[in-house]
Amino acid sequence: MEKRFSIGVMTDSFKKPFFEALDKAVEVGAQGIQLYVVEGEMSYKTFDDEKIKAVNDALAAHNLVVSAVCGDFGGHGFATEEENAWKIPASKEVALLAKKLGSSVVTTHIGCVPDDKNSEEYVRMKNACKDMGDYAASIGVTFAIETGPEKATVLADFIRDVDSKGIGVNLDPANLIMVTGDDPVQAVYTLKDFIVHTHAKDGIMIKQTDPKIIYTFFAEGGIEDMRMSDYFLELPLGEGKVDFDAYLNALTDIGFKGFLTIERECGADPYADILKAADFLRSKI
Repeated sequence: MEKRFSIGVMTDSFKKPFFEALDKAVEVGAQGIQLYVVEGEMSYKTFDDEKIKAVNDALAAHNLVVSAVCGDFGGHGFATEEENAWKIPASKEVALLAKKLGSSVVTTHIGCVPDDKNSEEYVRMKNACKDMGDYAASIGVTFAIETGPEKATVLADFIRDVDSKGIGVNLDPANLIMVTGDDPVQAVYTLKDFIVHTHAKDGIMIKQTDPKIIYTFFAEGGIEDMRMSDYFLELPLGEGKVDFDAYLNALTDIGFKGFLTIERECGADPYADILKAADFLRSKI
């Protein structure tokens, strides 16, 4: 029987050099990888024609494709003029790199979408996404906004407001549960017109708080006595609150046939957790 989805892995999750991580991706049975290109050995700034060829040759030798490129520059997303001045052109460079690596998806966080559509911050984020989205669409790439900072209904409204064919969604079900308390299954239906990539991740919320506080902490740090583990925990697949049976069935319902890309951001033995996650997904698809 044909599999409903393909399994991907974030190479950075292995905490190994990139080319070693490709070997690990094959070992766990992945069909694709997501590549982090913001900093480190695979920073987009380090790619020239020779490196692009080396990566593409290695991918072909491992029978892997790039499910998505992670172009998340952190900070406040696209909420400030100061950061946008360099992030927008840098994001366009990442989109072009994704294209050269055979991928049509760049995942990123854009910041917390404000409730007030007339606020300067909302307009600034909307304009930035329109600019990047239109460029991405012109080269056959989609900027996929990762779920988490706001509920799915808010994100769907924002994307419709941006009105660019190059803006989509990277659906991370764990982020919705851990930070916003939103239902990932319903989010699939709410965002069905925009989903181009997903993260396979699980977790629990421990204490509800304003998502803006969480993402500001990620952007700035330095909030005294704030421990993320007081608010949420990322857990291995199947051990959190994501109802994967219902979630994967919802993805099937909307016709999604793309990647479930395993992202493991913590844990003492990431390889074991990623292998467990891949086995878990295989048992479901």
